[in-house]
Amino acid sequence: MTGYLYQCELALLELAQRSWDDVTVEVRMEVLDDIEFLREETVDPFELLQSKHRGDAGQLSETGKDFWRSVASWIDALTSLGRLSTGTMPLLRLVSTQVAVEGTFLHMLRPGTERRVGDALTRMEQVAKAAEPETTAKDRKRFTDLTPAQRYRLVAAIEINDGSPLMSDLDSSLARTLGIRPGEHARAILNEIKGWWYGVAVELLERKNPSRKRPSVSAQELQCRLEEVTDRFAGKNLPITESLRRLTTAEIAAYEDDLVVAQMRWVGLKDRTIATHLRDYHYARAQRSEWIRTFKITEEGLEAYERLLWDEWDHVFTKHTDDVEDDTPATDRKAIGKRVLDDTMDKVADKPARPGSVTEGWIGRGTMHSLAGRTDQAAEAEESVGWHPDYTDLCQNHHETRDQ
Repeated sequence: MTGYLYQCELALLELAQRSWDDVTVEVRMEVLDDIEFLREETVDPFELLQSKHRGDAGQLSETGKDFWRSVASWIDALTSLGRLSTGTMPLLRLVSTQVAVEGTFLHMLRPGTERRVGDALTRMEQVAKAAEPETTAKDRKRFTDLTPAQRYRLVAAIEINDGSPLMSDLDSSLARTLGIRPGEHARAILNEIKGWWYGVAVELLERKNPSRKRPSVSAQELQCRLEEVTDRFAGKNLPITESLRRLTTAEIAAYEDDLVVAQMRWVGLKDRTIATHLRDYHYARAQRSEWIRTFKITEEGLEAYERLLWDEWDHVFTKHTDDVEDDTPATDRKAIGKRVLDDTMDKVADKPARPGSVTEGWIGRGTMHSLAGRTDQAAEAEESVGWHPDYTDLCQNHHETRDQ
């Protein structure tokens, strides 16, 4: 179990280290190897990494399973990529908590000035052709079955990173790499990053799930999440880059058939008032998209913001509709809905998308309209938002009419 957790946390540490040099680097897990790194908008990884955690440390064995199973895994991956004989080879890294003893081919394949590929290949071939041990015989045969050129190509791409930190030491390494300085909030920040990361790791590993959202995660997203967490303690503001202006007639008309407008019409708003609300809606959407695109906030951060706004709406809606009965007149229902809308807009106007951040009223109001605009697509009834006391039925009719 520790080995699996080590793999997840090592992937985070490695991504954090790379974020200093290239924020476009992406990581994925268990596709071709334990951990893989890709460049932005590329299909094939430039590095395949095998992670091996041994709590008692000790020596990395030339004949052991850790190395030879890694070799077999790399042969499979290179075959899949079509790189055994031609093409650019990915770096093949074995990261182990054990130590490669001097004189072994494992020590010869460490990075640095003492790296000796030719000598390592000769020694590897000797070990691979030996009769023992039986436990790695099949994997060693996979290596000897390669052509001489393929064997050299493979060995030249291998890098042994021995003596890596144990699981118990990863937190301190990760904190230093992320730039989390010792202080009052250091542990809380690190725990939040790791909690987010384990959620991401589950999504990366759930490849059989058709709703899987994450084929990979970029260093830029990690940096964004780190800034999001640390800024929450520091109160750093999200940048406001949108400048409001009145929407054109064409821009307003583009929303005419959308649910966001229908919701406003059901409570009796006139065109001029609807146009004002649409301005908030239009520019809040643009601002949120800009934050996501430029990695100023994560999707999880926005979802947390939307949950906060939903809670404000829920209190207002419950308060105003509590006395609505089956025989409440339609005009009264419409008036109640308008009070729900007005009071909700007042409540959410001062709610920032990041706690402690300065905000503009149109961001909260416009985001609230976005929630109301997708109510008929909500996966669960409790996710819905509306103004009219009967908005759920009205939304259902709107959805059915639009689909006809």
